[in-house]
Amino acid sequence: MGDIDFRFYASIVLRRLPYFLAVAAFLAAAGIVIAYLLPPVYRASARILVEDPQISADMVRPTVSTNAIAQLQVIEQEITTRENLLALAERMNVYAARKTKLADADIVDNMRSRISFEQLQLNTGEGRGATIFNVSFEARDPALAARVVNELVTFILNKNMNLRTSRAGDTMQFFDQEVKRLGGILTKLEAQILDFKNANKEALPDSLDFRRNQQSTQQERLLLLEREEAGLRTRRTNLVQMFETTGKLMNAGPVSPDQQMLQDLNRALSEQLAIFAEGSPNVVTLQTRIAALQKKIQTGQDEKQNGKAGPSELDLQLSEIDERLAFISRERSSITAYLSELEKSIAATPNNETLLNSLERQRANIQTQYNLMVARLAEASAGEQIEIRSKGGRFSVVEPATAPTDPVSPNRKRIAGLGIAGGFACGLGLVVLLELLNRSIRRPSELAQVLQAQPLATIPYIWVAGEKQDKHRRMAVGCAIAAITSFIFLAALHFYRTPLRTVFEAFLVALDSSRVL
Repeated sequence: MGDIDFRFYASIVLRRLPYFLAVAAFLAAAGIVIAYLLPPVYRASARILVEDPQISADMVRPTVSTNAIAQLQVIEQEITTRENLLALAERMNVYAARKTKLADADIVDNMRSRISFEQLQLNTGEGRGATIFNVSFEARDPALAARVVNELVTFILNKNMNLRTSRAGDTMQFFDQEVKRLGGILTKLEAQILDFKNANKEALPDSLDFRRNQQSTQQERLLLLEREEAGLRTRRTNLVQMFETTGKLMNAGPVSPDQQMLQDLNRALSEQLAIFAEGSPNVVTLQTRIAALQKKIQTGQDEKQNGKAGPSELDLQLSEIDERLAFISRERSSITAYLSELEKSIAATPNNETLLNSLERQRANIQTQYNLMVARLAEASAGEQIEIRSKGGRFSVVEPATAPTDPVSPNRKRIAGLGIAGGFACGLGLVVLLELLNRSIRRPSELAQVLQAQPLATIPYIWVAGEKQDKHRRMAVGCAIAAITSFIFLAALHFYRTPLRTVFEAFLVALDSSRVL
């Protein structure tokens, strides 16, 4: 501390004090002027509450699955598009007070910087928090700021409602179209199945067992007819031979041929009744033949009793046998044709079953999809009604924007204080810089360092009478002239060219495009 020359540094401060005061006063005045020239900026805000659905999702599934935060992000991106920002600025006359027209790009950038969205989380005390969004806008006019915020809030609410209702409507329209499309496909498949069944009604898999039983029965019937035919032909031959040999008909035993035939017919009738109903053609024919044969036997017995027997009886018996043989031939042809058709239908059944199963599987799949779409359509309809009646999650205004009374910027006291502090710092820096650049010898110690010897004595600078006062006077006059010239120049620029506030604002805008215009 003994090596520090306080008198020397004090003399420096006194000698450079005018420079320090000039710089400090200029910058302090500049800070104060800037704090005065900066226009006030007001911020208006509105709060939007995200309400929970009034109807539980367990009862009715919501159509819109996007959460509120995602919805607001989507709406925010849509608000900040170029077209919407330009339309908003023109509709609300945000830049009507400006004399110069701004470019569209500058308007878009400036509007984006002045609009802010902030999410707030409020704790309800039940482990869950209510979600609130804060929408803000900055402007010089507090009423304008409030109008713009309310316009943004209206846009957000309408957009949220349109977003939810449009999505619900689109969802319902989609499921309705799917129901109609699947219904049309289902109708076509059912028509194809019906046409296929009608075209192949004799070879369907559900009647296969019946046709196989019919095939077995007809084959047995065919064997019986063949046996009966063989017996009839043998009897006819025997009758003819006997008549040609003896000239009369003789009974081969206690039973006559007619009686034998009657027994065969009765046996055939029993077999037919076991297979067919009483009204079937075969049963009716057999019953008719049995009745005729019984009448014939009765007539023959009457003639024998009267002694009449001869060729007429032979012709009658041969005629009856021929009629029976003709009937058996027709019946056999019919059964053979029917068996052929049965064989064809049975052979075609596996292929028809495969095709029918394929069509029915397609119908079952389409039916499942159709039932699912019908259920989804009902859910979408309920969801649409919920959204139309605003029973789902929605946005509501908790606090609309009002014109603020206090500006949020600028902080004039802080700016003025920073200007004063900066002036003192710059003035002190200027003094230090001047002293560092001054290489002249001002102290005996500096002279001794230069001469490398200790001088016997040092003589300080001796001011002539009035010299110091003249120097101070000239400095004061120069500062006064500079201050007056600067004031006159700025006043002329303000009143005759461009106001200083406008010039200053243009300078700030050039430095920062986010500045409120």
